[in-house]
Amino acid sequence: MSGLSITGDNFAINIAEPLVFGFLGVLALLLAGTIAALILPRAQPGKWTDLGPRMRSWWVMALLLGAALVAGWQATAILFAFISFLALKEFLTLAPTRKEDRLIVLLAYLSVVVNYGLIFAEALFDDSYQIYLVFLPVYGFLISAAAMAWIGRTEGYLPTVGIIHWGMVVCVYNIGYIAFLMRVPDAEAPAGGAGLVFFLLFITQLNDVAQYCWGKAFGRTKITPNVSPNKTWEGAIGGWLTAAAVFYWLAPYFTPLTPTHAAIMGIVVPMAGFFGDITMSAIKRDLGVKDTSRLIPGHGGVLDRLDSLTFAAPVYFHLLAYFAIERF
Repeated sequence: MSGLSITGDNFAINIAEPLVFGFLGVLALLLAGTIAALILPRAQPGKWTDLGPRMRSWWVMALLLGAALVAGWQATAILFAFISFLALKEFLTLAPTRKEDRLIVLLAYLSVVVNYGLIFAEALFDDSYQIYLVFLPVYGFLISAAAMAWIGRTEGYLPTVGIIHWGMVVCVYNIGYIAFLMRVPDAEAPAGGAGLVFFLLFITQLNDVAQYCWGKAFGRTKITPNVSPNKTWEGAIGGWLTAAAVFYWLAPYFTPLTPTHAAIMGIVVPMAGFFGDITMSAIKRDLGVKDTSRLIPGHGGVLDRLDSLTFAAPVYFHLLAYFAIERF
């Protein structure tokens, strides 16, 4: 793959050409958003007040993710393991668990180590992906359910086991697919595994941002008023069409997909992201909170920023594996 090479006395970094242009595109969008954050609040007072904090957070997140992708699959796996830990911590802090459930909660946190350990194991054992597929969804459930029964916690048994399992799957297992994409061999994608990860993150976040912008500009009709009152049909459809079109246009540069498969994924992946978003909103409504935390200024918590990816990541991974990736 042609691209940018950075070498030193003890290191060598090669960045595929599509990824270089992808980073430049993100930089251009960040600059445009920063300019908009300076202009729009003054042009329309009271309407764009959260844009400034959002853009400052976007700069930090983009730099962290970009650095991890350039550094390689190990750095990306470690970063997303930390992200999964933060997301799970937010979820378990909000969810109605009790002090008596601390053993089960500990098992949930250990799932982060096991889940990402399986990604590292894939570098040594070619069949570890098959273990990854089933470990948390099946055996994580069996272990947590059995442990809860073993310690005799019968009061609130079903809700607690369900909460723990939901947190492990959504916050750890589903997000782990992003890191697992980095294990795709360079020969199987135009920009390698890093390009596939970049493309997923870019499309999913573009979908969120486009929904926000279309909704702010033209939103009138509420789409899920009981779940997410700020979401509108205009914003959802505008964001979906924007993300689908960009996915189809850029797919040849980042993925090995045929035009037909790119069209299918361009339709399905942003839709999955939307449902991830409203699913997390439903949970927050149930728990009576607006944001999962205040860790990321302008965005809320880690789960607030990851909600779309919790659904989009496994869908993107499995469709890629089915359509094009021989590794999986």
